[in-house]
Amino acid sequence: MSAAAKDVMDLLHAAVAKELTDRVKSGEASAADISNAIKFLKDNGIEAVMGKGGALDSLARQFPTFNDDEDFSGVTQ
Repeated sequence: MSAAAKDVMDLLHAAVAKELTDRVKSGEASAADISNAIKFLKDNGIEAVMGKGGALDSLARQFPTFNDDEDFSGVTQ
């Protein structure tokens, strides 16, 4: 790839990253925008690591916990 082509690709990459970021930050991102942002991050090797006190830790604490030992034999579906 020529230097000029690489420069254009770098600009496009930055523009896509900024557009997705702006949509998510505005709170108006559609489900497709969120999906595209996740794919963009994954395709670029960006991963979140859950650490104590971090954003993922905070999100995880909002979900209920379940006891796998509970007996649900009387529950009908």
